[in-house]
Amino acid sequence: MQDPNCLFCKIIAGKIPSKKVFEDEHVYAFHDIAPWAPVHFLMVPKLHIPSMAQITLEHSALIGHLLALAPKLALEQGCRPYPEGGYRIVTNTGSEGGQEIHHLHFHVMGGPRPWLRG
Repeated sequence: MQDPNCLFCKIIAGKIPSKKVFEDEHVYAFHDIAPWAPVHFLMVPKLHIPSMAQITLEHSALIGHLLALAPKLALEQGCRPYPEGGYRIVTNTGSEGGQEIHHLHFHVMGGPRPWLRG
C-alpha cells in the first residue's frame, strides 16, 4: 500500500532519486538530503504508514525489523561501535512533534560530535 502523493512513497518507487543505503522487501533506507550529522540516513517502511500514531500491534514485526537493522546500517555507514561510538535514532510524530513528511521514518544519525543540530 502506497500513497501516490507521498514523497517517500515516490522515493521508494524510484520516481524520485535517492542515495540508497539499504533495501529489502519491507524497508528502504537512504541518505538524508540535508544531514544534521556526519552519518545521517532515513529508514522507512515500504508500507505507507503516516506516523507512529498509526502503529498498532500488527506492525510489531515491521518495527522490530527496522530497529534491528539500524545498528548494522549505522556501523556500515561509518558510525563507531558502542560504547565509545554510537548513533541516535529519531522519529517525529505529527506537526507538534516536528514531522514534516507524513510517512513513518526513522532518522539514524551518528559520527563525531558536536553536530550542527540534533
